[in-house]
Amino acid sequence: MNEWDADVARLREQVADLHDELVRYNLVAWTAGNVSARVPGRDLMVIKPSGVSYDDLTPDLMVVCDLDGVVVSGDLAPSSDTAAHAYVYRAMPDVGGVVHTHSGYATAWAAVGEAIPCHLTAQADEFGGEIPVGPFALIGGDDIGKGVVATLAGHRSPAVLMRNHGVFTIGADARAAVKAAVMCEDVARTMYLARTLGRPVPIADADVDALHDRYQNVYGQPGSTATTAV
Repeated sequence: MNEWDADVARLREQVADLHDELVRYNLVAWTAGNVSARVPGRDLMVIKPSGVSYDDLTPDLMVVCDLDGVVVSGDLAPSSDTAAHAYVYRAMPDVGGVVHTHSGYATAWAAVGEAIPCHLTAQADEFGGEIPVGPFALIGGDDIGKGVVATLAGHRSPAVLMRNHGVFTIGADARAAVKAAVMCEDVARTMYLARTLGRPVPIADADVDALHDRYQNVYGQPGSTATTAV
């Protein structure tokens, strides 16, 4: 097995397994939602096939596409969000994983077109401030990807709420992007509950910065990848 084959085989297994995490954390319904991973050193990505039940997903069903969304390897059609994922990878070379969900609480914020303000230490840790809202865009082309990239430019947040649609997250790898999706839904739920109780208390910008820096650079075990573990 050559290096390309080994990388693709590893990522097919990882991407298939990570879809189980979307189900485990109640981020998806039926066949909606998808995870992709960039193939290191190649203009390629591995992504979920379109419309296949999560119960039926296996590594061999994952589809390899180039970064224009053209299928390179795989017997099934790729996700309908493939063009959006591909655009993100083309525009953001440091991104190694992309996730899309319609998780309930976060998508409710997207439906009202409101960013999630930063009133929680956990949100400061993970997102470094508010979770922003991106523009409305139709599914199928790369307009969603363009909206994701334009919205996250200049933001520390690895998550964006695409208006009237759902959540897109990015990460250094696919697992980190899944973690961001899990944490986005957790924050969205907690902030919804806080709004029902009254007026949430803001956190000072300097404290948000300090919390984010601590979590990103100090938290966890030295030399570990604890902050990217789901």
